[in-house]
Amino acid sequence: MSKLKLVAYAAIISLLSIQPHAAAQEDDDNDEPKVTRASKNVPELILGSKDDSYAVNQKDFELVAGQGYRWKITSAAGLEYKFATDLFRNVWMNQIVIDDLEVHMNGAPAWLEFDAEGTINVQFTTVRPGEYTWSVPDLADKGMTGKIIIK
Repeated sequence: MSKLKLVAYAAIISLLSIQPHAAAQEDDDNDEPKVTRASKNVPELILGSKDDSYAVNQKDFELVAGQGYRWKITSAAGLEYKFATDLFRNVWMNQIVIDDLEVHMNGAPAWLEFDAEGTINVQFTTVRPGEYTWSVPDLADKGMTGKIIIK
C-alpha cells in the first residue's frame, strides 16, 4: 500500500473518531443554551379553549439555531383556525404528524388548518436566527398572534 493511501486512511480514521461538537455547547461559565442531537419539545401551543375561542396559552417562544424541535399545535375550540408563520420558511422541515400519519416534505407548508379540535405535530430543525411571527390571520386582532425568536 502506498504512503499516500496510508496517510489518507489515517486522516479518515481520525476524522471519524472525532465527536461532533455543536457550536452552541454550554460551557461552565456561560448560560447559553445547549444544542443537542436529540430533538427538544417546544411548549405546546393551544389555540382556543372550551371557555374562550380566542384564547392562546402562550404567545412567545424562544428557540436555538441548529437545534431540532417537536412542536405540538392544538386546536381546543370549535372554530376553524388557519395557523400561519414565517418560521416554516426559515427552518429545515422534517415532518408533520397528524393522528400518527406522517407528511414528509421538501419545502415548507403555507399554513396549517384546523377544521376541528385536534393536534398537529411539527418537527423541524432551526436554521436561521431571527424573529418570526405566528398568527391565526383572521383572528390576530383578537390576540391570536405571537412571535418565535431563534437565537
